[in-house]
Amino acid sequence: MEKTFIMLKPDAVQRNLAGEIIGRLEKKGLKLVAIKMLLLSNTLAERHYEEHLGKSFFQNLVGFITSGPVIAMVWEGENAIQVARRMMGNTDPQKSEPGTIRGDYALFTGNNIVHGSDSSQSAMREIEIFFTPSEIISYRKDLEYWIYGDR
Repeated sequence: MEKTFIMLKPDAVQRNLAGEIIGRLEKKGLKLVAIKMLLLSNTLAERHYEEHLGKSFFQNLVGFITSGPVIAMVWEGENAIQVARRMMGNTDPQKSEPGTIRGDYALFTGNNIVHGSDSSQSAMREIEIFFTPSEIISYRKDLEYWIYGDR
């Protein structure tokens, strides 16, 4: 099982899309193992976006992500990172296919509704930024015993 970090950005929260997006991820078969709503400090936002430090859009990223509440989550499933990224669509909503989260709900790159880890290394780093190990709940759904057996 792979874990991925997904954050609903302030525009998703402001537009009341949290339930819709969470529902899509659940319906796909991913398992929610951690969730919290928070207001990011500049320090936390800068840490989250540190790979973009020095780029022209860095301050805009930090300014937007700290502009309102976000919902930070950890999801688990087979190929969870790749599955979630395909569901989210291209980071440029104008290039996102209809049926993806960004394709259906976002208009431009600056406010593109959702963030998701792009690799297992990013997922581990981002999960550690937002969650302690005790906040991530390990559990098994009944259906998983049928799919995966006792592994």
